[in-house]
Amino acid sequence: MRPEALDAPSGDDVTPVNVAPSEPVVTPLTEPADGVPPVVDTQEALDAVIEAFGAGTGPVAVDAERASGYRYGQRTYLVQLRREGAGTALIDPIAVPDLSGLSAALVGVEWVLHAASQDLPGLAEQGMHPSRVFDTELGARLLGLDRVGLAAVVADTLGLGLAKEHSAVDWSTRPLPAEWLRYAALDVEVLVEVREVLAERLAVAGKAEWAAQEFEAVRTAPPAAPRLEPWRRVSGLHTIRDARRLAVVRELWLTRDQNARQRDISPGRVLPDAAIVAAAQALPRSVPQLTELPAFSGKGTKRRAPLWQAAIERGLAVPDADLPSVRGPKSDAPPPPRAWADRDPAAADRLTAAREVLAALSEAHHVPTENILQPDLLRRLCWSPPSPLGAASIAAALTAGGARPWQVELVTPPLAAAFS
Repeated sequence: MRPEALDAPSGDDVTPVNVAPSEPVVTPLTEPADGVPPVVDTQEALDAVIEAFGAGTGPVAVDAERASGYRYGQRTYLVQLRREGAGTALIDPIAVPDLSGLSAALVGVEWVLHAASQDLPGLAEQGMHPSRVFDTELGARLLGLDRVGLAAVVADTLGLGLAKEHSAVDWSTRPLPAEWLRYAALDVEVLVEVREVLAERLAVAGKAEWAAQEFEAVRTAPPAAPRLEPWRRVSGLHTIRDARRLAVVRELWLTRDQNARQRDISPGRVLPDAAIVAAAQALPRSVPQLTELPAFSGKGTKRRAPLWQAAIERGLAVPDADLPSVRGPKSDAPPPPRAWADRDPAAADRLTAAREVLAALSEAHHVPTENILQPDLLRRLCWSPPSPLGAASIAAALTAGGARPWQVELVTPPLAAAFS
């Protein structure tokens, strides 16, 4: 615990925050130990941060804030760091977008992040690439913690209460409000201390090597491949069952995406998914008919009604040969498991047996099943098993599919026994 970082009375006057009667008492963490530093928004200030953090000691806590739900894409709008001997830095990557110099100063230093897979892609866009990673969320998962959000992990490991009321704000706002900056600084205030507690627990549990492999897999993960027909992710699409209406959904989605990109606004704020589905179901033939739909009654939506109506008409005019498939794009992924019993009873039996194996391993090792083995990889193994089916071929298939060595070693013997 860091008493100097607490803005709370001592002794019996301390009031727990967000604590249920059965939960342990936590002490509110309300102020950074060194105060809230000024935002780094000039090259001169960044150069000073680079020098300070390069001269610091130990791991560096790193966090990043995006404007999900407000802006198009997943751009980083604030980078927070803290290191022993350097203090805390809050960097505006819009004003100083090239942070490669900072990354170079931290070569060989372990970066401590919470849910690293969310932040690393955006940090890479700023030129920041860690040499080593410790992911406190992944560590908490491997330890079987019931809740793995940052506030919950801080409470569990340090007994401190970390407020999260600004987690979903628009971080593209400039200037950033003082209370948001305080929140951002607190996110890295005790992250290294959390790492120390988790690392000790992982070692005691015999999971330190598991964690090291998981952290390295996150650090070296390639960028996500572009989705095939991303418009099919529209919420409520399952209610559309004919190709012509799907063509309308596609045209509306593409028009919305282009407009959102041009305006740098989250697509859902430009036109909600519910409006796209409603238009595809109703198939209005004019702007007045379109604006009669409740989903298009909003001021902004109505103002752009001609844009949306033009997209609808393009969808209605698509030649039959170019209509999207009702079944979706061809994929090498297995079919939905609910169809396995009819299409391949043996595969369905393998999946049932495999799920029982993973459930038993999860209970024995206090690790969620999805962290024991990736669900998609398990389904692929059960649907298209290697031949001949045995421990060696199962291990080879899992390794080729991206399973970590600890996962392969843990799951291969019981899976081979279950499949036999």
